[in-house]
Amino acid sequence: MGADPTGRPPAELPVLAPGGPALLPPRSKLDRERPSPAAERGVVLFDLDGTLLDDLGLISDVAADVMAKTFGTPVEEARVHYLATTGMPFEAQLAQLYPDAPGTLRATASRTFHQRKVAEAYARAEPFPEVPKLLKTLATDGWNLSVTTGSETEMAELLLEREGLRYWFDDVLGSAEGTKREHLAEYRRRYGEVPLFLVGDSRFDMEAARSVAGVTALGRASTLRDWTLTPQDLKRWGASWAGFSLGELPAVLEKLSRQAAARRPPRRARPRAR
Repeated sequence: MGADPTGRPPAELPVLAPGGPALLPPRSKLDRERPSPAAERGVVLFDLDGTLLDDLGLISDVAADVMAKTFGTPVEEARVHYLATTGMPFEAQLAQLYPDAPGTLRATASRTFHQRKVAEAYARAEPFPEVPKLLKTLATDGWNLSVTTGSETEMAELLLEREGLRYWFDDVLGSAEGTKREHLAEYRRRYGEVPLFLVGDSRFDMEAARSVAGVTALGRASTLRDWTLTPQDLKRWGASWAGFSLGELPAVLEKLSRQAAARRPPRRARPRAR
């Protein structure tokens, strides 16, 4: 099911390094007919970058340098632009930030960014301190856990294996399986009316959750150089709860799921057959 949850992955597991990652076999789009594990309590989907992994500062430095060298935007300005639009694929960010730039130039910048993100950011990325214990607690409490990310699926799988976190997740859904909105819509279809939560760190994440009926958005706030995203910001964009740490998440999920159950109309009893 993945790496041993009590420690790091085995030594023979490939790790990310500047020399280039060893990729896992490619995966196809979401299989709409595949069976899903029964959900005892509900389903919690986590964003990866900036939510589970404390890597947003590293990635934003790479993005800013690529944007500065490609489009001539001053580095610090480019960094803020990247952070303000994070949560969507980098290609979509560039299309929004530089709509008049040739598509071939944006495509080249995107390829450079993804290569450097692996070598310079992912090679140094680590989970937030509370994440390993949090995942174990939620899984023990009966929650189904999955990852939804705009990053490459194979890379997300490899990162989670490297950090000993893959064990806790039923699925890792990345760009190979579509957008976050598509991930959420498919999970809503799969699991019916069970409580469904998205934990993210950006406006895009909050809006993706709000776009799918029955999904509750929860947010990790962040403080980076020249950039602060407060819990109030995330709540303004649709988060039902937000904080700078996810340590409170088990209690938050318990409270929100109870409230949702209390609002749900009781099922009518079927008439007895005569």
